Amino acid sequence: MPTSKNNTVKRTLDLKNPPPLTNEQKARMESVAAMPDAQIDYSDAPFLPNAAWTKAVELPNMKQQITLRIDADVLDFFRNAGNRYQTRINAVLRSYMDAHKAHAK
Repeated sequence: MPTSKNNTVKRTLDLKNPPPLTNEQKARMESVAAMPDAQIDYSDAPFLPNAAWTKAVELPNMKQQITLRIDADVLDFFRNAGNRYQTRINAVLRSYMDAHKAHAK
């Protein structure tokens, strides 16, 4: 397993080939699936205001450098998510634009 000089371990999860679930994980998923939605605790789930936002993707287009004023907490949110935060901001803006184009038709 590769490590950096500061002993940070990096792992990659292959979403097309996820690790097998343990029996305990399977039992927990089955018990949650049997619950009514009102009884499920979503407190640790991230807030997703709209399912369309989960489909934000990066497209290979020519980009134009601009100056943009963004609220400090919004910028911190994207920066704290890791490298390439500007690319993620662009993907979210593209998803928003695509969603509104679809509704305008």
